[in-house]
Amino acid sequence: MQPLIIFLAQLLYVPIFTMRTIMLVKGMKERAAMFGVLEGLVFVGAVGMVLSDLSNFANMGAYALGFGVGLYLGAMIEEKLAIGYVTIEANIPTQNKELINKLREVGFSVSSSTVQGIDTPRFLLYCTARRDREKEFYDLVSLYEPYAFIASYEPKSFKGGYITKAMKKRREKFLKKKQRNESIDDSTNIKNQDM
Repeated sequence: MQPLIIFLAQLLYVPIFTMRTIMLVKGMKERAAMFGVLEGLVFVGAVGMVLSDLSNFANMGAYALGFGVGLYLGAMIEEKLAIGYVTIEANIPTQNKELINKLREVGFSVSSSTVQGIDTPRFLLYCTARRDREKEFYDLVSLYEPYAFIASYEPKSFKGGYITKAMKKRREKFLKKKQRNESIDDSTNIKNQDM
């Protein structure tokens, strides 16, 4: 019975430890402290059981196995929560306006610049987005530019620009501007045909 309790305690302890570490790295001190208290309670209980009888190899094995499985669970939880932001750079061979418009249409903030490749100019797309949207960005770029080089990293901090709530407003503004431009283009085409 004791090895099972130790194993289950480790399944609880390690994901809590993972979440506490993530919160601390992301600067969420209050949440990290709350997870730290839980972590301490579970840790003391599990280690206390193991250390109470060092000749009980079943307890030690349960502790080690629970730790390993707990790490796996913690990594899965962190991946699902995708807390924080990511900065993504996509290096593409052409200035793909259709891709840039699509990224903006779905709410990504995209800046672009021309850079010099080995032989030819290339184009860089820059975007900072919530981590839970990283895969969506990769998928969209890959759909329009299958040979794009895409890299991402987590910024420690950032200031200015728009993220969070402004993304929705930005998307609506972009769609209205696009609609207005299409209306102007249609009007110009009709006038040109009349002449």
